[in-house]
Amino acid sequence: MEIKPGLSALVTGGASGIGRALCLALAEKGVFVTVVDFSEEKGQETTSLSRKANAKFHPGLSFPSAIFVKCDVTNRGDLMAAFEKHLATYGTLDICINNAGIGNPVRFDKDDTDGSKSWKHTVNVDLVAVIEGTQLAIKAMKAKLKPGVIINMGSAAGLYPMPIDPIYAASKAGVVLFTRSLAYYRRQGIRINVLCPEFIKTDLAEGMTASMLQAIGGFMSMDMLIKGAFELITDENKAGACLWITNRRGLEYWPTPMEEAKYLVGSSSKNRPSFKVSSKIELPQNFEKIIVHALSHNFRNATRIVRAPLKLPIGPHQVLLKIVYAGVNASDVNFSSGRYFGGGSLKLPFDAGFEGVGIIAAVGESVRNLEVGTPAAVMTFGAYSEYMIVSSKHVLPVPRPDAEVVAMLTSGLTALIALEKAGQMKSGETVLVTAAAGGTGQFAVQLAKLAGNKVIATCGGSDKAKLLKELGVDRVIDYRAEDIKTVLKKEFPKGVDVIYESVGGQMFDMCLNALAVYGRLIVIGMISQYQGEKGWQPGNYPGLCEKILAKSQTVAGFFLVQYSQLWKPNLDKLFNLYSLGKLKVGIDQKKFVGLNAVADAVEYLHSGKSTGKVVVCMDPTFEKKTPRL
Repeated sequence: MEIKPGLSALVTGGASGIGRALCLALAEKGVFVTVVDFSEEKGQETTSLSRKANAKFHPGLSFPSAIFVKCDVTNRGDLMAAFEKHLATYGTLDICINNAGIGNPVRFDKDDTDGSKSWKHTVNVDLVAVIEGTQLAIKAMKAKLKPGVIINMGSAAGLYPMPIDPIYAASKAGVVLFTRSLAYYRRQGIRINVLCPEFIKTDLAEGMTASMLQAIGGFMSMDMLIKGAFELITDENKAGACLWITNRRGLEYWPTPMEEAKYLVGSSSKNRPSFKVSSKIELPQNFEKIIVHALSHNFRNATRIVRAPLKLPIGPHQVLLKIVYAGVNASDVNFSSGRYFGGGSLKLPFDAGFEGVGIIAAVGESVRNLEVGTPAAVMTFGAYSEYMIVSSKHVLPVPRPDAEVVAMLTSGLTALIALEKAGQMKSGETVLVTAAAGGTGQFAVQLAKLAGNKVIATCGGSDKAKLLKELGVDRVIDYRAEDIKTVLKKEFPKGVDVIYESVGGQMFDMCLNALAVYGRLIVIGMISQYQGEKGWQPGNYPGLCEKILAKSQTVAGFFLVQYSQLWKPNLDKLFNLYSLGKLKVGIDQKKFVGLNAVADAVEYLHSGKSTGKVVVCMDPTFEKKTPRL
């Protein structure tokens, strides 16, 4: 959700501290604000400051750009009245921040009362009021049929023990798991996330001792908290996310993929049945898939959809995967032409599709490391299918069955492993990525930047150039607006250290000539040559040996299949970078749903119009519903 003038937000505990800072930060963006707090004096002060910040966006407004509602958040009637007043004033609720919180005034081991004025009250403010505020916000957003974002204020104390205030820690831990359990509301256009900052210098943190502050690296800045809150509001991919903010490491998402895998994919019980099927998925008697029935680089002519019986039970070492998303690759046309089969192994028909993610629907009796109902990925032939039966050794557990995870498979892993292994990429180098706005190019430019390099990228079109600039590329060369050869010669006269090349033909020639002394050119494909009238024709490069000999250069080929032992650890690395917000994953906005759309998707990819990874959703019931404001 873009934070822009005219949106409205309700913030509990908005009179002071974190709440006030968030109210003012939103008002400075032109957002109408309802300040909800028990303190009338401080609440009116925050409201006045919010109106002043908002004035430049809404001159001559007929209603107040910020209002105050006195409210005891532990009183459901008060809380309901606050939401009703907000809706009566602004019509809709776009952002709700359940921020009100207190510390426990009496040490737990010194509390001789029934706790009604101490620890029970703390739980009511810090947890129960957050639950009720979330419930009321959901009702308000659903009633107006308008998407919205809810942020619940957790704390780093909800992620690790806090001996000085176990009640506060317990309440905030409850907020964390409560919020993370509501990720499914994303399907209704409502994203609910939790923010877990370490301590900020506010009234609530006055009791912090010097030793405690030293242990956590001092107070965290309010600016860092606001940055985290705005990230959760604006990033449409964040739903059920827990953003942990520390002074030491900045913004991190919890749990890490490694921690998440511990509960998403548990170890098997010794007494498990010989064949286990997911109760959540109703298995059909038949399913559809795409097969290659005739060899051709024209994917549409080479393939057709067939119906096959779903043969159960599966083998002892097999896994049945329900495919949710399948990835589209430039090499689909090479596969359909039979180019990837050698040594007499080619036999028609064969299943099409390189990669997919989905849900494990069944496992064989000898499978011990995978559980039904959990997300998984495959990178083996046959992913253009509603269901796949594969050997368990080919199954990769993943955090989510998302399009973004599909993009990390062939495209992401190719970029990461090729740059590290074939390109021997180091820090402080100049790296050129061709077709950089595509499925794998988008990863290559970001990974090169994360490694501390200067990055050049080629693309065709202003929209693609804009995307690459947003990804941090230092020099974008739009070949529709300027000549690549001229730019490279003029601006990089000493040459380029590492080139990640996927276009082939004339682009390969230009890249070879632009290579620096000791330079490494990685060939990961040659998409410009895949779909000629006669298909992929071998190139002829006279003088190649002499060129690379003269400057001690390297031209290295890279084919992901030969690095399968590195897939799992590097997939974890990619998802971890993505979870931390250090890596963006671009999915092309054109929607392709069902097996009938696969040929369209392949042709669209080869048209040069795509930006980011092209995917096909095999099951529309899993299709993400992106809110439109």
